[in-house]
Amino acid sequence: MRIHFTGLAGAGMSAAALMMRDAGHLVSGSDQDVFPPMSTYVEGLDFPFHRRFDAANLPDDLDVLVVGASAKLGGEDNPEVAEARRRGVQITSFPELVGNATESRVNTVVAGSFGKSTCTALMAHILVEAQHDAGWMVGAISASLPETGHWGTASDVVLEGDEYIVGPADWRSKFLLYHPRHVLLTSLVHDHINVFPTFTDYEAPFAELLKLLPAEGLLVARKSPAIRKIADAAACRVVWYDTARCDGWWADDVIYGDVTRFALVSPEGRRIALSTSLLGAHNIENIVGVGAYLLERGLVSEHVLSSAVASFAGIRRRLDRLTRRSIVPVIEGFGSSYEKARSAIEALLLHYPQRPLTVVFEPHTFSWRSREALGWYDTVFEGAARVLIVPPPTHGAQTHDQSSFEEILVCASATSVPVEAVTSAEEAVRLLSSLRGDEVILLLSSGPLLGLPDSLPPIFDDLYAAAAAV
Repeated sequence: MRIHFTGLAGAGMSAAALMMRDAGHLVSGSDQDVFPPMSTYVEGLDFPFHRRFDAANLPDDLDVLVVGASAKLGGEDNPEVAEARRRGVQITSFPELVGNATESRVNTVVAGSFGKSTCTALMAHILVEAQHDAGWMVGAISASLPETGHWGTASDVVLEGDEYIVGPADWRSKFLLYHPRHVLLTSLVHDHINVFPTFTDYEAPFAELLKLLPAEGLLVARKSPAIRKIADAAACRVVWYDTARCDGWWADDVIYGDVTRFALVSPEGRRIALSTSLLGAHNIENIVGVGAYLLERGLVSEHVLSSAVASFAGIRRRLDRLTRRSIVPVIEGFGSSYEKARSAIEALLLHYPQRPLTVVFEPHTFSWRSREALGWYDTVFEGAARVLIVPPPTHGAQTHDQSSFEEILVCASATSVPVEAVTSAEEAVRLLSSLRGDEVILLLSSGPLLGLPDSLPPIFDDLYAAAAAV
């Protein structure tokens, strides 16, 4: 088939496109108003990519148009959608496309409020190291994988399962379309309040996902009260994991450092020595979950698991060190929810306990911009020495009760952490260009953050490397 992806720079869209290309289909795509790292990533893919939406982008012999989840992509004002309708071309979403294409495979869905991108990428990397040619779809970029999407020749496919809805006209959670045989469930805390106003609304699709598991399937789940509440929905075998001692798999003797070392302990008490360069307690949790899943299914040996965990380089935007020479590290974290932002801050406080932490934060997602979430600012920055806050985007205000930038600043400033507003990249660079040299910088957002993840690291590599040499 010939398939065109409208909104290709979406993480899931580009991964699905790569899977389809690997499966032998002819693929092209388009997008506009996108930012790194995905915009630069898709520009380097080996198929046509257009930087604006235009009916002329659609091939004459197009079979399927895949449209991203954003309302602006699927509306009739999108010329590619309008042209596909005029021709009578099939229009679908990437979850439908991937779900239909992999229905006969052995699908593992990695789901959860946080940790799913890292776990999916880590699982795919370990399977590659084990020479098990599984397929995968990862909603983030990892230096340890050749691409975010791969078809594979083995029966297994590892799919990052997003609970977010398919699109404005289809309110099913994406992961419900993936025909799961097995599930790794990392976490369950309220998120995406623009489409799941209450926690009851939010947990419902996760319970539906577990009901889809066949009796011969496997659920490996993080031990938590919220997940235990819905685990009875699964008719299959359930295995628990945690970072503390539990009746499943757990981590013991954790020693944090540039390389963190710990023992993965099985339910029978078997101990497997592991090490990782990833930062933070949540990444230990991720490794425990992935290790438990792969060993329970017998897909890898303990030796391969240990070697592959040690060599895994993580994924972009998840505590990704951006500087190379600067004595002041600039690290990028993913801050789309309170839990993700807080875990990133706690990871840096854990690994750099003697360094003052400056957080540059952009409240990009709907949750951060909701008045119902203003209480998050009371504690999210605890432990930081300084916080610079960038104005949030204002789109989607009609979908929830949206806070103003001024309201966000008032709430964040009511704590003991010094808070400053920053409205331009130049202002941020100026404020960060007179440091003592013992600090650490965390760039925290799920959006473009004034382009600072690209512009700030080379400035620091020059400025603070030079300072170190004096």
